[in-house]
Amino acid sequence: MALLSVAIAGCVPRSRPAPPPTPEPEVEREPERPTGRLPADETRNRVAVLVPLTGPNARLGQSILNAANLALLDTGGQRIRITAYDTARGAAAAANEAITDGNGLFLGPLLAADVRAVAPIARREDVPVITFSNDVSVAGDGVFVMGVNPGQSIERVVTFARGRGAQRFGALVPTGTYGQRSGQALTQAIEGAGGSLSGMQSYDGTAGNMRAAATRLVAQGRHDAVLIADGAQVAAQAIPVVRQSSPQPRVLGTELWATEGNLSASVPLRGAWFAAPTDANFGAFRNRYRARYNTNPFRLATLGYDAVLLTVRIAANWPIGRRFPARALIDSTGFAGVDGAFRFSRDGLAERALEVREVGASGMTVGSPAPRGFD
Repeated sequence: MALLSVAIAGCVPRSRPAPPPTPEPEVEREPERPTGRLPADETRNRVAVLVPLTGPNARLGQSILNAANLALLDTGGQRIRITAYDTARGAAAAANEAITDGNGLFLGPLLAADVRAVAPIARREDVPVITFSNDVSVAGDGVFVMGVNPGQSIERVVTFARGRGAQRFGALVPTGTYGQRSGQALTQAIEGAGGSLSGMQSYDGTAGNMRAAATRLVAQGRHDAVLIADGAQVAAQAIPVVRQSSPQPRVLGTELWATEGNLSASVPLRGAWFAAPTDANFGAFRNRYRARYNTNPFRLATLGYDAVLLTVRIAANWPIGRRFPARALIDSTGFAGVDGAFRFSRDGLAERALEVREVGASGMTVGSPAPRGFD
């Protein structure tokens, strides 16, 4: 907070010498937000981090922001300056404020709905958006989706299962957008891997409806592998029903499983496969984060860290005060971060090098390591 000292001199007769002025006590005042652009920075380009810092997603947003600042400290990024904007108070308002403050690149927002509000504002000013969302529908025309695409995770685990002898694939998918896209991704992945779709059932959010869908799927015939396109703990409710098939199918999960901890504690999940960004570097990142912020990061916080890593790399060729060189984001060699190798395609989607993990009684084992890069 700013400290303000005010000196007041009293009125005294001429015949007496004036006593020394007595300063008023220092008063702490809340700093005022600039009404216009932030002061010009002649040595660094401004980068806005747009995340929820209030409301129900505040803890996740703060974790992403902390990770972004940690990356800046770790790299000594001298050519960029990060400023945070709270999208929970209004994503469009946050974007407009960031533009007014002179930011040339947006990292975030987190939610797809906020991306839709921010994108036209950023596009008008030729400011690229690297969103932490994984919603492929917001990608393109200046928006780069950094989140893990469920379709890529499904393709990776289906290809892995096919290579282990699975031919017939079944699926349980939730109603709604995520389930619909997961079902489409599974169908395409099976076709690409040379397998066959042996059945697919949908369910709403209730455990009873999910188990009923699993019963219907089992009745459809034999399945070598069954994808459950939901979080791990939700999937665990249906797995005992799925495994009533003979022979027992291999259970497949999605990238959502990587955001949940202690999967091994759930007996039904043991033996399941899922694909996600590598965990090889996460332990070291978590230790650095915990040492600085005295708490553990959210698993998704690595998106903020890696976004700053690629920004710092590109900033070496980003002239101060000029437009961000968005073309540099489409680099066929890709970028490396805590979550492994990734690169952006021309349609704005992040292609990621994913590993396949198996849930075991004592932890995770890697069934297929993530590639180190791209051909």
